[in-house]
Amino acid sequence: MPRSFTRTLPARSAKGKLTVLLVLAAAALIAAVISLCSGSQSLSLGQLWQVLCTGDTGSTTWRIFVYVRLPRTLACMLAGLALAVAGALIQGVLNNAMASPNVIGVNSGAGFFAIAAATLLPGVPGIMAAAAFLGALLTTLFIYGLAAKAGLSRVTLVLAGIAVSGILSAGIDTITLLYPDQVVGATGFMTGSFSGVALTSLWPAAAYIGAGFVLALFLAADLDLLQLGEETATSLGMRVGLVRFLCILASSLLAGAAVSFAGLLGFVGLLVPHAARRLVGGGNRFLLPASALLGMAFVLGCDSLGRVLFAPFELPVGILMSFLGGPFFLFLLLRQKRSRVYD
Repeated sequence: MPRSFTRTLPARSAKGKLTVLLVLAAAALIAAVISLCSGSQSLSLGQLWQVLCTGDTGSTTWRIFVYVRLPRTLACMLAGLALAVAGALIQGVLNNAMASPNVIGVNSGAGFFAIAAATLLPGVPGIMAAAAFLGALLTTLFIYGLAAKAGLSRVTLVLAGIAVSGILSAGIDTITLLYPDQVVGATGFMTGSFSGVALTSLWPAAAYIGAGFVLALFLAADLDLLQLGEETATSLGMRVGLVRFLCILASSLLAGAAVSFAGLLGFVGLLVPHAARRLVGGGNRFLLPASALLGMAFVLGCDSLGRVLFAPFELPVGILMSFLGGPFFLFLLLRQKRSRVYD
């Protein structure tokens, strides 16, 4: 990005923020095209265009596009949007720069309920998405209540999340050991991967993600007020408890649905909102769409890189994200003494 452009960030005016959103939309579109072309059998832009124009359903290229590349690209976009917006919501409602769905245990809760439902109720349409949402919601409410009882501080919240996440991860391991036949492919689920994702598994999750994203946008203005402090928000007539619960509900819809088909992807909800805040500032009216677009581009880019980095072998996208997110989380921990809320 040109230095003259980065000096103006975060964008101050509405026009500047809209420009950033357009740039992010273009980046997400380019990343989607790269994702459609990348893989063990690469497709050129010419082949991709020919497939779209001719619709030759009998060709190998068509089958690769429809049954492998398109579902995977859509899954990356949905997961990137969902986890990034969920992270922005959780950071805002908890006023904690280190909070994200994987750090405070939301992903683990969604994963435990999803894999338990897949084991106990196999074949039920949409069961994994519904169970993952329920698990994410219950886990978020439990961690928030636990931290509030112990003294709601940033460190308390993160430590409570890590403890609960460890317990739920042990539960997932137990299920995979006791019912290995019912949870075939659990390794990919645990690390986070889009390998083998099908369109049929995306439609139920897409409905939850759509509902969660619309609810998040509806709550953007209230979330801005909430971040000013409970007393200020209450004095302005806001029902703080209701807004906080709706924000948690939206983040649970988003994170739970993403986990149901992408597995335990980590650090998207931590990295992306921070980067988006650098681009458009802290106002949620622009931060949430920016996080969504940047999340799409980020997950698409990481997944494409994982496919080609060690080709013909594939590196699960969750492993790559952990390599990126782990150092960033340590960086945030070290900054806590210097920055109380956000940079």
